Amino acid sequence: MAVQLSTPDGMFQPVPYHHVSVATGTRHVHVAGQIARDGQGSPLAPGDLAGQLAAALRNTARGLAGAGATFADVVRLRFFVTDWQPEKYADFVAGIEQVAEEIGLPDPLPPLSAIGVDFLFEPDVLVEVEAYAVLD
Repeated sequence: MAVQLSTPDGMFQPVPYHHVSVATGTRHVHVAGQIARDGQGSPLAPGDLAGQLAAALRNTARGLAGAGATFADVVRLRFFVTDWQPEKYADFVAGIEQVAEEIGLPDPLPPLSAIGVDFLFEPDVLVEVEAYAVLD
C-alpha cells in the first residue's frame, strides 16, 4: 500500500484520526475543495452542517474515484467550516458518520485539519473538503 497511517506514542489521543501519514508513490491526487452541490450545481442540505459534510465527502469520493483512488489512498484531509464553534463538533462528526461506510472512510481517519473560516465562496456553503492521495 502506498499510504501508511500511524499515531506515534506520546501524541494526543484519543482523536478520530491518525496524526501521521507516510506515502510512497509516483501519482499524487489532489481533490479540490468539495462542497454540498449536486452534479448540476444545486445546493444540497441547506443550513445543515452534517448533511452538507456528508454531501461534500460523497463528492470527494467521486473525485478520488475519478483518479483511480479511494479514501484508503488519502494522505491528508482538510475541512474548512464556516463560523466554527465547539458546539458544532457533534454535527461535524454526524456528517462523517452518515457516509463513512458508504464511501469507505477508514477508522481512524487519515491525518486531518478542521479549520474555522468566516465564510466560503457562497453564503450557503457551511463546509468544504480537500483530499490529498498518493498512488503507486
